[in-house]
Amino acid sequence: MKHIFFITFLMFSAMLFAQNKTIAVGEKLTFTASYNMSALMTEIAQVTMETGQVKTSNATLLHLKCTAATYTKWDGFFKIRDLYESYVSPTSLTPYLYKRDINEGSYYKFMQYTFSHKTNSVKSLMRKKNGKGEIFDKTATVKINGGTKDIVSTIYHIRNLDIHKATPGDVQNFKVLFDNEEMVISVKYVSKETINTAIGKKECYKLSLSLKNKDVLKGGSNDNLLYLTADANKVPVYAKFKIPVGNGELKIKSATGLKN
Repeated sequence: MKHIFFITFLMFSAMLFAQNKTIAVGEKLTFTASYNMSALMTEIAQVTMETGQVKTSNATLLHLKCTAATYTKWDGFFKIRDLYESYVSPTSLTPYLYKRDINEGSYYKFMQYTFSHKTNSVKSLMRKKNGKGEIFDKTATVKINGGTKDIVSTIYHIRNLDIHKATPGDVQNFKVLFDNEEMVISVKYVSKETINTAIGKKECYKLSLSLKNKDVLKGGSNDNLLYLTADANKVPVYAKFKIPVGNGELKIKSATGLKN
C-alpha cells in the first residue's frame, strides 16, 4: 500500500520544464483516490494539492503542498496520513526545500532535501523507525543532474508546458529525486480526449507514463495514464495507474483559485 500515494503524485508529473504562467497562490485542487478492492473500484482517500506563499529573509517562495488521507471508515483497515511539500521559486518553480512526511499504517518515514543547484547536489535527511520502533536520523549528500527536481515541484512544472505543440507519440524523459535516488520517468503524449469530470466536461491532453529501471508501475501504455485540461490551467482531472499490488485511479473533485 505504501507505493499507492507515491504513484498518486507521480501521475501528476511529466515532460519538460518552463516558466510559471499557470500556478497561482491560493489554488486548491481536491481529488478522490480509489483502489481496486475485490474487483470493485472503491474510493478510499482524499488527495489535496494547494499553493501558498512563504517569505524568508532572502526571498518570497511559492509553497506547494500535497496531502493524502484515507477516509475515516478505512482508517481501521489501513490508515494513511501523507504530506509532501516543496518550496520553490514563484517564477521558475525551481525547488529549494522539499519535505515528505509519510504515515501509512505502522510505516513511518520523513525525508527532507535541501537543494544546491550551483553544485548539483542535495543535502538529505531521512528519519525512520528501526525494528524496535525507535526513531533514528540518517544524513547524506546526494549528487544530482542539472534539472533534477523533487516529485512535488515536478507535478507543477508539467502545467507550464506547451503541450499544445506536442505531436501524438512524442516522448520526453526526465529525472526526479525520490528516496535519495534519481528516477527516470518517461512520458508520452497520446492524444486529445474529452471526458466528463466533477468540474464539467473537459477536453484533455492524454499522457502515458512509465518508469525506467523501476518496477513500481506495471502494465502497458494504457494502464498508467494522466489527463490534463487542454486550457491555460492544465488542471490534472483524471489518472489511472497499475502497480504490483493492484490498480487505482484519481478523479478531480473540486478546483478553486485557478490563475486563468
